Amino acid sequence: MAKHSQTSTPEQKADAPVRRDLKAGPLSRGDKWFFRSTSIAANFAFVLVGLVLLFLLINSWPTLQQQGIMFIFGDQWKAEGDNPVMQLGPMLWGTILVSILGVLIATPMAIAAAYLIEFFLPASLARAATLTIDLLAALPSVVIGLWGIFVFTPVVAQWGTILNQLLGWIPVFHMADPSKPAAYSPWVAGWILAIMIVPIITSVSREIFSQMDDALVNGALALGGSRTSVLRRVILPTAAPGVIGGILLGLGRAIGETVAILFVLQLSFKINWYEILEPRGGDVASWILARFGEATTAEFGGLMAAGLVLFIFTLLVNTLANIIVSRSKTANR
Repeated sequence: MAKHSQTSTPEQKADAPVRRDLKAGPLSRGDKWFFRSTSIAANFAFVLVGLVLLFLLINSWPTLQQQGIMFIFGDQWKAEGDNPVMQLGPMLWGTILVSILGVLIATPMAIAAAYLIEFFLPASLARAATLTIDLLAALPSVVIGLWGIFVFTPVVAQWGTILNQLLGWIPVFHMADPSKPAAYSPWVAGWILAIMIVPIITSVSREIFSQMDDALVNGALALGGSRTSVLRRVILPTAAPGVIGGILLGLGRAIGETVAILFVLQLSFKINWYEILEPRGGDVASWILARFGEATTAEFGGLMAAGLVLFIFTLLVNTLANIIVSRSKTANR
């Protein structure tokens, strides 16, 4: 059977629409104005970050010059007198300790919630659970802080006492005076942070789980895998980059938390390396808030330097988290 090739006539070529070269950019006036306005809005975020960084650097530079590297690693804060000493070591380490503790508590809860919503609950209950978790993220920090100090702190302090009784031989759970409750400790502050960052980790993990191939999960179940083994051996290894990105986003949120931690943690420059049940700790953001109202001119520069350190640290963590999440979404497509 002969094959007949179809040739287009000049009339058909003239009627065919002209294909637009996307690299040429917008053509109409409306498209051009829309492109310019969205470009300005997108770039304004970078300009704003740069202006904030410049403001902090200008106001903190004299303090950084005077204190030197000991501003990061020292453990004294005496802003009065002609030669003030302002060193951020205990507050900076306390921020890291409390944030990591909060992430360790929040991550299992968040992954379990995301797994439940995505693979177990029917659509109506999944939407209700998602809405509830998102509403938790919308609660102001001061509300969570007040709830934490009046309602949650006695409960968590009792958990800390039980931990000390059972595992007090482990240095992390040691208490110098077991008769006192574990209130105003990094243990309590870590739980408060965990409650605040669970919605962030849950949202990212649920989004990553939703992009997984259903055939992969159903195939593992058909081969005899239990729900637990499928989560541990199939879902988590596949979704690990995205989940890690969500955890880092939660860590960035925890590092910058201020009011809630100020309510439930006793700030102290006696550095607490690992004893999470002891009623002393540090947090850079809470220290800035606690001292800002009565700060002298010299101390104002020190607080600005503390804000600069916190800003750069948080920016690096969030940037790394966004890179990981973006790569995970691209890989799952």
